[in-house]
Amino acid sequence: MDRRKFMKGAAGAFASVGLPHSIAETRTDAKRPPNVIFILPDEWRGQALGCMGNPDVQTPHLDRLASEGILMRNTLANTPVCCPARSVMLTGTYTSRTGMVANDLRLDESKITMGDLFSQAGYRTGYVGKWHLDGGPRFPGYVPPGRRRHGFQHWAANECNHNYFYNWYFRDENVPIVTEQYEPEFWTQLAIEFLYESQDRPFFLMLAIGAPHDPYIAPQKYLDLYDPKNLTMEPNWVEGVRGAGRKEIAAYYAAITAIDDQVGLVQRTLHELGLEENTIVLFSSDHGNMLGSQGKILKRKPWEESIRVPGIMRCPGLIPSGRKTDALISHVDFAPTLLSLCGLPVPTDMQGTDQSEIVTGKREKGSDAAFFQIFGPYHAGGVEHAWRGIRTERYMYARWESGPWLLYDLEKDPYEMNNLVEDASAKTVRDELDQRLLTWMAREGDSWSLDWTAPVEDGGRLFDYRTFRTVPEYLTWASKHPNLAPPVGRN
Repeated sequence: MDRRKFMKGAAGAFASVGLPHSIAETRTDAKRPPNVIFILPDEWRGQALGCMGNPDVQTPHLDRLASEGILMRNTLANTPVCCPARSVMLTGTYTSRTGMVANDLRLDESKITMGDLFSQAGYRTGYVGKWHLDGGPRFPGYVPPGRRRHGFQHWAANECNHNYFYNWYFRDENVPIVTEQYEPEFWTQLAIEFLYESQDRPFFLMLAIGAPHDPYIAPQKYLDLYDPKNLTMEPNWVEGVRGAGRKEIAAYYAAITAIDDQVGLVQRTLHELGLEENTIVLFSSDHGNMLGSQGKILKRKPWEESIRVPGIMRCPGLIPSGRKTDALISHVDFAPTLLSLCGLPVPTDMQGTDQSEIVTGKREKGSDAAFFQIFGPYHAGGVEHAWRGIRTERYMYARWESGPWLLYDLEKDPYEMNNLVEDASAKTVRDELDQRLLTWMAREGDSWSLDWTAPVEDGGRLFDYRTFRTVPEYLTWASKHPNLAPPVGRN
């Protein structure tokens, strides 16, 4: 949905469900709609939680959050890399429609996000943390007020900066506010500032923390909690992978525990302000991290460590406590689900599924498949080709344009150590999944023509020089600047 259509149809859409344009002005005689806090750390794989069975990582506040709400154990990233994933979560549409097919492109200003929709409904909207949707040079990272903020009114953010002990952010002027405080701590303090200012009407706040994304560092008191020698390694972990050894995983866990403490601080603030009972807290991440599993690093891959992310939601007045679900819930479902939980209309052109009845316990069965898209190589991370994938409750299947690539039986092989893609006994399953995937691509407007073979995302090409909105725009520019960017391949 572009902005013009959204503004034209918004009044009718809200009226159709009996909601006024400004809830804050007219619903004083009814229970206030739920607030929403969406806590979004970066590169946190779903396996790295105590409540998910990890024997080493310490996440007591998140474990409690899960016990008081719902733990969504199969929460999945449709495009497991930063910018594309964020565009999917905010718009409720796949990257083939958002246009964010590569990291560090700019999300088009016409795209309608949850920021727009909650703002239109009378919510006070706020964004704190790493934005990573504006494209162009990451530094200094100022995003001016207006459409490039996609409906978020309160702003304390930067584009992308993983300097965790020396960082800065912007408000409404192009003046950086520098801090040497550990990044998760100062973002959380800014989020709490928003909470204190937002008690008079419903609010929608995103708290986007950069850690535990590499570099894997944390304050010493958290590093001291983890001895690399004593970690429990997954069966598919390969020793000797550069940047993914025991030391790095221990530091990754340290950053996770540091963030967990900040989640506890947010919860305590909600309690002190009397907002706890009527605030939906969603905790997830944009993608996971291989950390040596399958002998791989980073993300953009179809294995569980890359695509599975945390999925915890709590709201005592709305979501029954102590629930766990294995239903497939993916990033594209977040927007329609949150809108529905708040009693707001879901735009008909959202491609995600409203999973609110799963969250509230009204039904158990969710979507029967989740779909995945990566549109080009990232050689620094070991991704050689574009791929598409489908994940069901039992199977994970991925293919390149040229043909099948991976097939795992997750029921028998949860660590994905036996690729069945060429196994004759699995041919029927492979062919069925392949056909489902290709049918989904055709139905949802995905196409192999969106792919590229040039190293578009490697070496900072999309954020070192200028802002690009599409990969073809970058490829055209790069061909005219051979001294600044390597020769390009086929688009």
